[in-house]
Amino acid sequence: MSPARRRGRRAVLVAGRRTPFCKAGGVFEPLSAPDLGRIALTELLLRSGVGADEIDAVVFGCAGSPADAANPARVIALRSGLDHRTPALTVQRNCASGMEAIVQALRLVEGGEAQVVACGGMESMSNYPIVFPRSYRRRLGKLARSKSVGAKISTALSFRARDFKPEIALLQGLTDPTCGLSMGQTAEVLARELGIGRDEQDAHAVLSHQRAAKAAERLAAEIVPVVSPGAKTTITADDAVRPEQSVAQLAKLRPVFARQRGTVTPGNACSVTDGACALLVADEAWAEKRGLTPLARLVTHSVAGVAPERMGLGPAAALPRALKSAGWTLDELGLVEINEAFAVQVLACVKVLADAELMKTHADWPEALGELSHDRLNVSGGAIALGHPVGVSGARIVLRLAHDLNERGLEKGAASLCVGGGQGQAVLLERPADWGTA
Repeated sequence: MSPARRRGRRAVLVAGRRTPFCKAGGVFEPLSAPDLGRIALTELLLRSGVGADEIDAVVFGCAGSPADAANPARVIALRSGLDHRTPALTVQRNCASGMEAIVQALRLVEGGEAQVVACGGMESMSNYPIVFPRSYRRRLGKLARSKSVGAKISTALSFRARDFKPEIALLQGLTDPTCGLSMGQTAEVLARELGIGRDEQDAHAVLSHQRAAKAAERLAAEIVPVVSPGAKTTITADDAVRPEQSVAQLAKLRPVFARQRGTVTPGNACSVTDGACALLVADEAWAEKRGLTPLARLVTHSVAGVAPERMGLGPAAALPRALKSAGWTLDELGLVEINEAFAVQVLACVKVLADAELMKTHADWPEALGELSHDRLNVSGGAIALGHPVGVSGARIVLRLAHDLNERGLEKGAASLCVGGGQGQAVLLERPADWGTA
């Protein structure tokens, strides 16, 4: 137990709200990451009853910070009406950036540096930049430095067609620079090495859509409407959920990352998405004094590294370390969230957690944790149906887990993500039975 906890400082999740998650290049394209983050944070403060003047710090995740907002957390804090004296920090841990923001908030509260922290994640994957080759930049710089008309003409004539071939920054960001594989290719590695077939992946994807559709009313309670300048309408729901999805339909899709023998398709992988999620993490004693019933208590967290080419196994490495820190077992968890970057990645984690040899090989852990039944895994659907705005999903799954624990009367749960580059992160939540309904 940390000294902070012995002094009685315990962090709780007080409230949370998020925007709808919408496919990149769609209705949210006119909105930047700070735009989406401001909407989520402003609505959270309005609906929670917690005043802007009560926030001691702001921490938000963003995997692709825009060039015109190098610290987007600071931008959304000021645009949401917080005092300029309130510090703000943007964190980046790829897919777990939103969860890392929660962890930083937890540390601030337990360390006594803050009573209330606004945290979460924001991402506009629509607005990831188009990058031109270095040769274009060099020639453009030379052109700018040319003094005479002749020098300018000579430099202009030196441009080649290849200089104007743009590189999509999103694709660069989704490719690991150490192992050279895209995230989708790492998913194919897991499918091949662990023997997880296409049919199993497609069935999991369909279940994700079915659960998300069934949970639509409950999901709506955490979503704030967003007026889209592009669509000139109000967006009130995630736009990638397909209730009518079937395995037969998914079977018609072609593999993307391994054309000949691949199993990962657009149908059993998450979509590229825009969105934001804002949470309030506070000292439990402060929440009690304010008369607020928390959604959940933040018990502990962990982060672990795995091989970059098997980055999807990150949760299998992070979960046992978090459970050991809390003194819990996998069987004690009423619900578990494993972010669905790919169906095969979630299925691989379930398989590894149940096998001692696989845990030793891939998670550097001496024993199996046990069977993780699908009836307590991602019970309200996952990123395959809802979308995966990279810097946001870690915050979303913590918020959803807290609500699901509350709605089902369960006390313990875990949220975890795989992280591009070969990491996993996990947060454990508890909701004591005597808390009542939030």
